[in-house]
Amino acid sequence: MEEVDNIILHSLRSIGCEIDEDVVSLKEFNTEAIVACSVRCIKTIHGDVDLPNTLPSAMSAKFRMGTSLANHLQELGYRGDVGYQTFLYSSEADIRKIFMFLVDKLPKEVVETTEEILGSSVLLQRNIANTLSRQLSSPWVPSSLKHKGIAWRGKPPTWQREGTCCSFHFHSCNVSAPEGSGDLSKKIPKALKSYYQTNLPFITCQTQDYNDIVPSVLEKNAADVTAQMEWENEWNQSGLASRLSQQEYRDRKRQRILKRITDQLRQDRQRSEATSGSGSSQDLQQMLASMGGRGTGSAKTKGSRFTHSEKLLFAKDDDKAISEVTTVLPAGQTEEEKQKEREEEVNGLKDELTSLTSRLDDLDLEVKKFTASIQQMEEQISNQNRSNSEKEDGYKVKKRTLDLLPDAENNIAKLQSVVDSSAQRLINLASQWEKHRAPLINQFRDLKELSSKTESEAQLKLEEIKEFRKKMKQVQDDARGKEELAKQLHSEYERMTKDVNRSAYTKRIMEIVTNIKKQKMEIDKVLVDTRAVQKEINQLSGKLDRQFTVTDELIFRDAKKDESVKKAYRYLASLHESCELLINTVEETGVILREIRELEDQIESEGHKKVLANLEKISKDYQQIKKENDTLIKKIKGKS
Repeated sequence: MEEVDNIILHSLRSIGCEIDEDVVSLKEFNTEAIVACSVRCIKTIHGDVDLPNTLPSAMSAKFRMGTSLANHLQELGYRGDVGYQTFLYSSEADIRKIFMFLVDKLPKEVVETTEEILGSSVLLQRNIANTLSRQLSSPWVPSSLKHKGIAWRGKPPTWQREGTCCSFHFHSCNVSAPEGSGDLSKKIPKALKSYYQTNLPFITCQTQDYNDIVPSVLEKNAADVTAQMEWENEWNQSGLASRLSQQEYRDRKRQRILKRITDQLRQDRQRSEATSGSGSSQDLQQMLASMGGRGTGSAKTKGSRFTHSEKLLFAKDDDKAISEVTTVLPAGQTEEEKQKEREEEVNGLKDELTSLTSRLDDLDLEVKKFTASIQQMEEQISNQNRSNSEKEDGYKVKKRTLDLLPDAENNIAKLQSVVDSSAQRLINLASQWEKHRAPLINQFRDLKELSSKTESEAQLKLEEIKEFRKKMKQVQDDARGKEELAKQLHSEYERMTKDVNRSAYTKRIMEIVTNIKKQKMEIDKVLVDTRAVQKEINQLSGKLDRQFTVTDELIFRDAKKDESVKKAYRYLASLHESCELLINTVEETGVILREIRELEDQIESEGHKKVLANLEKISKDYQQIKKENDTLIKKIKGKS
């Protein structure tokens, strides 16, 4: 059992269980250590288990935790007898069985490798731990004895807190950097390149505060990476399916956005025409015309859409601000009166704003009603025009028919000749069409088949491209994970002691395997000997039965004629009964000896179960439960 305990302890220490180095056997485990190691093993097997790592102090919580551990073991497939008493009042044999089962259920190399690859924070935590241990091992020096990095701050002078002299708030602002200069395959226009070289300021000069440079650069890089990822996802999903180049796809997307903005602004213009004057509508019309020209490639207009929108949105506010600035306050007003007037003015403006908002909502509702009525009237007009056109066609047909009625016979003959000539012409056209139709149909079928083949090939190539992209990402992730794993293993190798003799461990394992093989051979020999003895016993018992049967028949045959033979027959029967009694006595003696050995084994196993210690522990727990019940009863009585 010593080797088994060493293997179990090594496995428990490898998963992070806090076990002292002096512990060499499971016999030295107490209840807290058993519960902590069991919880750690169960959490390693199933990561989403909600169990405390330590044993609680209350007895009811202890029983609940022991029951939870037993339920988790049964869910994992443990077939032995387990309950809360197995953990709280444990025996060495039961605990050894449980830990052997849990160690066997622990995740193997694949799970450990996956956790190492995915857990990149493990390397960071270990680096932090190494740095902290190195700093803690170094001697402490007071600030008054340090000469570098120390400065007086403030008035009166005080020491600056160590480690925070260069800290500041994370504040970023928009910065611009040259784009496409690192890609040699991408051509940059000369005007843009000249702007980058002469007019674009350095990033260090684009921020108002020097401390905002690093946050701004980090924010811009994060935004660029996010935009690139979003573009890659959109191109992989929608761009490849559209069968356009990237530039064509971008142009089409830009045209759609411009069209959507133009439609929205046109709707706003229609609303503003119904509510305001013609000045803002003219500005909005100019802005729409400029945007339409930009979207369709028409001539340039004066100003930009941002200038028009600014003029449209903020013209009234600028006039109001100018009028407020130009107003002169009356002399002799105090600050309180000025503040009161400002508050009154603000309240008046708020009331005016609410009234204008309600009026705007009413006007929007009326516009919606008028729009709905206009659409309904347009539908009615279209239906009426359609019915009028149908009636006009019927009228023309009837009028022509009535005009032909006075000279009906001549007209019928003319119509008949026209119909015959039309039929002959249709027959000729049909024959000509058939001559042209057959090669056209064949050509159409060939082109259709070629088109379907091309589409299928393009679809297959598209699927292959997607698969290649997925494989590329997987290979990149695997390479990144393997690099992290290599770094971690390298750090662990550097941290490990180099004087470990692996041959000693290997030799010990081989000795254990050899001993197990020898024990198995001895067990096989004992089993063979037992089978041979049992076979010999069965043969002798069968031979004895056959001899007795033959002897009984011979003596019984002669006993009918001679009295002395009858006496021999009686002696034979009594001898047979005595022999059977002796055999039964020997068998019962063997059974009793076997039961005695089993009872001795049970006594020895019960001695290992620490019955007296468990009884003392149970009695202490019983007294603690009584105390807890008394305190609860007192609390309940005090509340009532």
